[in-house]
Amino acid sequence: MEQNLKTGERLRPVDLARGHGLSTQAVRNYEEAGILPAADRTPHGYRTYTPLHARALRAFLALVPGHGHQTATSVMRAVNQDSIDAAFRLIDESHAQLLDDRRTLQAVESAIRDVGPTAGAPEPEVPFTGPDGMFIGPLADKLGIRPATLRKWERAGLVRPRRDQQTGYRVYDEADVRDTRLVHQLRRGGYLLEQIAPLVKQVRAAGGLEPLEATLRDWHDRLSARGRAMLTGAAELEAYLRERE
Repeated sequence: MEQNLKTGERLRPVDLARGHGLSTQAVRNYEEAGILPAADRTPHGYRTYTPLHARALRAFLALVPGHGHQTATSVMRAVNQDSIDAAFRLIDESHAQLLDDRRTLQAVESAIRDVGPTAGAPEPEVPFTGPDGMFIGPLADKLGIRPATLRKWERAGLVRPRRDQQTGYRVYDEADVRDTRLVHQLRRGGYLLEQIAPLVKQVRAAGGLEPLEATLRDWHDRLSARGRAMLTGAAELEAYLRERE
């Protein structure tokens, strides 16, 4: 449990560590990393901390869930070096990354809605030419793209059609058509092939689009938790900045 500290009070490393559920070595490591201001020393060389150090530690621990350990460390180091604008830029970049992640999630959800059936709706027509699958030309025509584009997606590992044993032509089965439609929607949304590849891999591992819905819900919840953690971190950092002043 965190202690109620008075201005000017001196703390041992163990006091600061216990107040935040850490080891004394962790506290020393945080000081050496610049997360905490430099500690004073007793005549015998022992570290002594103050309520300002406790506030710095509290700010850092609050920043980690929203920004990650590396960014939180860089923010605190910048603040302790009086590079406040540099700290704010790091925070801005982290918020921008969260916004980009939200846009990616929205694009994925939109693509899946366009590709997969909605609950209670009839299955969409799958453009097969026969029970064995679909050749590259008809599939490209259906999607409004060139066969060369499908071959490029294949080289990138996004689609994996089999080869007809007699003709050697590419044959796209139902799962392949699903993957090509998903890639097509995301490409139309401006996403790069390397950004799309992990999602297609998830769809394959899940066995289709429907099982992926739980993953998307978890993704949404994690982004929301990250956004809220950023608010908490901002409040604690502001309190530390005020106390420094």
